[in-house]
Amino acid sequence: MDTAVPQMTNLFLQLGLDSSVHAIAGFIQSHQLGADTAIADAPYWNDAQRQFLAEQIKADAAWSTVVDQLNEALHEDAVRQQAQLR
Repeated sequence: MDTAVPQMTNLFLQLGLDSSVHAIAGFIQSHQLGADTAIADAPYWNDAQRQFLAEQIKADAAWSTVVDQLNEALHEDAVRQQAQLR
């Protein structure tokens, strides 16, 4: 049973990634997604990570809020570009 509290650092641990504040910020900065790319479809996830993210979003599970936050952060550049085009 997963007893980790859903927060960004624990999400990164769930995904098997470095969960330090600097590592999370660096990951988000260097892994920005295009506007049309869903978080679970990002090319840098392995199959287990992709499955976890997709399941959490689909199930509207405890982790879905944090996955949504990561999704928004990974799309910041795309949103900014779209806003500049308007």
